[in-house]
Amino acid sequence: MNNKDKLLVEPQKFSYEKKFDLESGDSLEGFEIVYETYGQLNESKSNAILICHALSGNHHAAGYHSKEDKKPGWWDELIGPNKAFDTNKYFVVSLNNLGGCHGSTGPNSINKTTNEEYGSTFPIVTVEDWVKSQNLLRDFLTIPKWLAVAGGSLGGMQALQWSIDFPDKLSKSIVIAAAPKLSTQNIAFNEVARQSILSDPDFNRGDSHPKKGLGLARMLGHITYLSEESMKNKFGRELKNETIEYGYDVEFQIESYLRYQGETFSQQFNAHTYLLMTKALDYFDPSKKTDGDLSKVVSSTECDFLVISFKSDWRFSPERSKEIVNALITAEKPVSYLEIDSIQGHDSFLMQNERYVDALKTYLEN
Repeated sequence: MNNKDKLLVEPQKFSYEKKFDLESGDSLEGFEIVYETYGQLNESKSNAILICHALSGNHHAAGYHSKEDKKPGWWDELIGPNKAFDTNKYFVVSLNNLGGCHGSTGPNSINKTTNEEYGSTFPIVTVEDWVKSQNLLRDFLTIPKWLAVAGGSLGGMQALQWSIDFPDKLSKSIVIAAAPKLSTQNIAFNEVARQSILSDPDFNRGDSHPKKGLGLARMLGHITYLSEESMKNKFGRELKNETIEYGYDVEFQIESYLRYQGETFSQQFNAHTYLLMTKALDYFDPSKKTDGDLSKVVSSTECDFLVISFKSDWRFSPERSKEIVNALITAEKPVSYLEIDSIQGHDSFLMQNERYVDALKTYLEN
């Protein structure tokens, strides 16, 4: 892409000065949320779409911050002119959640009480806390009602929570590659990732970017985001060099790739934020107050739903999406379901796919 063709965007900031109570019983003495917008809000303010990010995402969902940037936002494949979330038609809002490490109040922010970084003292935040703070952002932007709230993975869980907590503030909920709550196996993956960080001596000495611990957590996570077929097609058993060295250094291309991913991520992300995000995933369970009956929880929702899953996604399999669909059907709520044949595993929700894009466009237009 030529520099002149790049969509340039600028982060903005929303400040909330009042006490903000959290689900855990803790609180924040105010907070800041960084967000970006794409497209134009129409006169009736009826074309606004909220994008919720997943574990390692942030507010920068599309476009570029400068002409020199090499990579666009994390969902640039789907947000922009004539794309799934068409910015010629819609006003798209994306934010960095509380506890994040890209400008919103989080572990690397200054605690006004101590005048020091929060670090490990930053309180646990949940999906419900995020949705409550996102609703305050909606008020700030003077948007009466979202046309849609959308997200994949942990972002999809937020889209579902929106329909439950603020049923009259959205017309459509787009839940992609998500689950009604984590499986035991998923909680186990998150615990191994956390222990990788917590057992790193550098982290315990105050380093928020422990290379080994955070890198290992990312490597583990990355394996679960890919399907076996996609890994086989991309790497196979190809060697990094021409001959086997019979040692413990990198020999296979997949080893080199995972180490690179881990090292790069550890330089860019905050370990405390990673811990917080995995805990938010673990705690997510809208049916916890109804003895596991999700249909009772969604019975008060007022919006339409689109639930999308991907056949090769084993981290959040289609069966988990069908649990959400079945609960909505039991509650007699309007829901459309699409299972897409894609080989990219859980990461499929980030990528362009003709059927995927067409479904999103059609759903938003109707």
